[in-house]
Amino acid sequence: MPALPARRDFLHRSLALAAAALLPAAEPDEQVIPFLDSRPFDPTNPRLPWEQTTSWLTPLEHFFWVGHYGYPEVDPAAWRLHIGGLVRNPRVLTLEQLQSRPKTELTLTLECSGNPPAGGLVGNGRFAGTPLAPILEECGLPPEGIEVVFFGADRGSEKIRGGEYPQQFARSLAVSDARRPDILLAWEMNRQPLTKEHGAPVRLVVPGWYGVAWVKWLERIEVQDRRFMGRFMGRDYVTIRGEQQGPGAVWRETSVGRMNLKSVVARVTRSPGGVVRIAGAAWSDGASIGGVEVRIDDGPWTPAQLSEGRDQPHAWKFWSLDWRNPAPGEHTLISRATDASGKVQPAPEDPFITLKKTYWEANQQAPRKIKV
Repeated sequence: MPALPARRDFLHRSLALAAAALLPAAEPDEQVIPFLDSRPFDPTNPRLPWEQTTSWLTPLEHFFWVGHYGYPEVDPAAWRLHIGGLVRNPRVLTLEQLQSRPKTELTLTLECSGNPPAGGLVGNGRFAGTPLAPILEECGLPPEGIEVVFFGADRGSEKIRGGEYPQQFARSLAVSDARRPDILLAWEMNRQPLTKEHGAPVRLVVPGWYGVAWVKWLERIEVQDRRFMGRFMGRDYVTIRGEQQGPGAVWRETSVGRMNLKSVVARVTRSPGGVVRIAGAAWSDGASIGGVEVRIDDGPWTPAQLSEGRDQPHAWKFWSLDWRNPAPGEHTLISRATDASGKVQPAPEDPFITLKKTYWEANQQAPRKIKV
């Protein structure tokens, strides 16, 4: 490893910055230090195994999936996308027609809104498809249309106010969001056709939003003149959060949407020389990551070095920090990210977290424990 510049030698407890192109794979003479709070990897229930993560792009075998009404088998040859509701020119598109349109590929971080603070329900992938906005324009958006609703092929039954009704998984976007140029109707992931678990043949891709908005097995799009309030929009994926005002709190229910600023300590390795490298990832709803700091035990917050991905607004950024001469024993590592506007990832004791009464959108700082 190159010698560190002399001007950094003053850092408390001999912490020093080190740039890295990615979370480095352990060399034959390096040792991965396991987290004391890690869980075994289960290939039948994929979750990102942070300690094995070395690539900026998450391989498919490590990419999480979530289903709400099962995982439907959809025949690509028979698949049709129906676009209707209040549009002036309803359309029905085949997969071949969709794939004949201009193709866009984006590298994006996808996170489940129920992902724990240092959980593995997150990944970074390449998603390719065609932009939604031109299709909506061709279909003709009426001035009274306020929401675009996306329906998947997965179906179930729901009890609503004393009745039982057949339902499809569905989520909506405001028209202004649906017209963003980076919203895709995607058929590829990591340059491979989508698998059944990831929504084949076509899924919605919404950069900067939690995965619940990325509707899988997409088969119908409707423009409406009023709010859509299905189970997964208005009743299930809802965050209940209080805000202290005077002696009491004001409580709000908000539908899960855009991702919150977040970082995690992802991987720790030790070189033969005793240097411990702490590495991790940070992401947000598209706001630029301004920096990441790391705290070891009760020490000071120390800046880490951001690396690959800084030019991809909706993809995670990797960061790393070298820790020299750590004392033997157990240690607690924690990171916090700051975006370009100055917003800071909240601490567990921050009211933004303590007054949140549902587990969705958990973005608090996540302590990780290791033993050196």
